[in-house]
Amino acid sequence: MVSLSLPLVHPRFAPASSRAPMGDPGDPGTLPPLPAHLPAWPGRHVTAGGVTLHVRETPRGGSEGEPATVGADAVYVHGLSGSATNWTDIAGLLAPRVAGTAVDLPGFGYTEPVPSCDYSPAGHADALLCWLAGRGRPVHLLGNSLGGVVAMLVAARRPELVRTLTLVSPAMPDRRPDPRRMSDPRMALAWIPGLGSRARAQLAAMTPRARAEATMRLCFGDPTRATELRLEETAEEIRARGRQPWAGRAIDRSAFGMFRSWMGPGLWRAAARVPVPTLVLWGDRDRLVAPRLAVRTARTFPDGRLVMLDGVGHIAQIETPDRVAASVGAFWDSLGDGNMSGDGRVAARDR
Repeated sequence: MVSLSLPLVHPRFAPASSRAPMGDPGDPGTLPPLPAHLPAWPGRHVTAGGVTLHVRETPRGGSEGEPATVGADAVYVHGLSGSATNWTDIAGLLAPRVAGTAVDLPGFGYTEPVPSCDYSPAGHADALLCWLAGRGRPVHLLGNSLGGVVAMLVAARRPELVRTLTLVSPAMPDRRPDPRRMSDPRMALAWIPGLGSRARAQLAAMTPRARAEATMRLCFGDPTRATELRLEETAEEIRARGRQPWAGRAIDRSAFGMFRSWMGPGLWRAAARVPVPTLVLWGDRDRLVAPRLAVRTARTFPDGRLVMLDGVGHIAQIETPDRVAASVGAFWDSLGDGNMSGDGRVAARDR
């Protein structure tokens, strides 16, 4: 997971002359209520385009089985150390409009690594776009953090696979050497010769529950919003990763791959090539990727708009799913029925 009344673009992020196009935060009061303890959606493995991903699927329609009002389905992509369960609540809130599929990227959740073991953002995008192309239908693609960058790369390379793009605190280049971006300061010591082994041993001794609580403190703008159910789910996923022989390498290499992608202009150039309507949502208490990047990010997309979320951190879709779902719904509505309906097929190809 290491890895939101809302002002749309807060004035401290940009002068009036350079503000990004403003999105509509929507009205969370128009959404159907969610159960207080919504469990994770059912999971299964799905093979398409030569790639097998573990997914969690949210059925189309609401509790009474109402027909969806949007033609394309939604696909949700998690961030670093996350999984498909990161989207449980927002997928439920958007279910009256779309069927949802939250994926586990290769090496995360219950998806095994792909043969290439390429954990760079481009490598994850390769796997996801092959899988989407194999399914043969464009989708509303939503991603958070690393998953936001992966989704963006898919939209830049294969825009016919993507009806709309929604990015929640995407991991755009942010090279600040800030220790507050770590869930535990000992993580920095783990790489220092002579101190690393002791720091790693101390971190390994933390209980899964303690690690889950540390993650929420880092990733939430207001950690009191973390529910008991979500904390326990996160702890259980930490336990499950400890039983998977590939999980540690997947997280480490994905992190290094993401940091390498920050060294040049590649991600900004990719954003400038995305032709589909794009919504960027950013919490103004995001400690992992600086909120000051929000305006530049939204303005780089040819058809981008921005919603800033006050008092929210890095994983807004978990912290305040109602606000995120309302913003996404307003975004889709702003495009009109002509942009949102239909079953447009796409050619299945690997690249």
